[in-house]
Amino acid sequence: MNLDTTHEGEIILIRVMDDRIDAASAIQFKERMREIVAVPSLRVVLDMSNVGFLDSSGLGAVVAVMKALGPLRRLELSGLTPTVEKVFRLTRMDSVFTIHKTLPADLRRAG
Repeated sequence: MNLDTTHEGEIILIRVMDDRIDAASAIQFKERMREIVAVPSLRVVLDMSNVGFLDSSGLGAVVAVMKALGPLRRLELSGLTPTVEKVFRLTRMDSVFTIHKTLPADLRRAG
């Protein structure tokens, strides 16, 4: 799983560089994310603009990362493609996560 990471103050920006998070890659995604978020930060923003496909295993992996962050840290999602956004909407996970249409303004320069 190819993840690109940028640190901007108290924010970790993680870009998923692969085009899918599915059963074949979900475990590797979780492991890489846990390594990355071991660095203290207030916010973690996951840019999923390259992800065109997310299955239930991928969704479970994203939820597991959110839970691993604990109650004091937030996992925010950015740039969901229409197919991935539909998965979050149909499972009502769009009410659990903060979802940004595009990269939040305070992180655009990091892009």
